Parts: sequence; structure tokens; C-alpha cells
Amino acid sequence: MYGSASQTEMSFAMVFNFALTQGKYKGSSFCLLGRNPIFTNPRELAIVGGTGAFRFSRGYAMLKTYYMDMQTGANTIVEYDVYIRHY
Repeated sequence: MYGSASQTEMSFAMVFNFALTQGKYKGSSFCLLGRNPIFTNPRELAIVGGTGAFRFSRGYAMLKTYYMDMQTGANTIVEYDVYIRHY
């Protein structure tokens, strides 16, 4: 889910939920939240919790845009480097 977060630049207030479907953390999820100025590389979003193995987790994700179709805005490639501290 996202909404506009600036009147002067392309920036979104975003919430992401990532659900893991394989491996050791199958069935767990974590949530990213923050302001995402999409033309800034790199940028950072906070990890604000999760479910399963990631309950009460904290951390951050570094985002980097590799490609964006400026004509449609529909096709974008973004790398997420995620660092999670969980208990």
C-alpha cells in the first residue's frame, strides 16, 4: 500500500508485507514501513515487525532502483537488501 508523501518530488509513504513461502522461515512474514523517495539511490525503509519467526523483529531494508519505465511507470526493477534482527 502506498500514497504520495511529497508535493515537490516523487516520493511515497509505503507499507510492504513480505511473506516467506519456502525454507526455514516458511509461513513467517515481515513488514517494511517508511518514506520512499523513488529517485534516490540507495534509500532505506524500516522493518517494524512481523509474524512467526519475525514476531517483534526490527531492522531495515536498503532499496536501489535498477530500471524504471518512465513512459508507463509500470515496469520497475528494485533491489531490496534486508537486514532483520529477530528473536
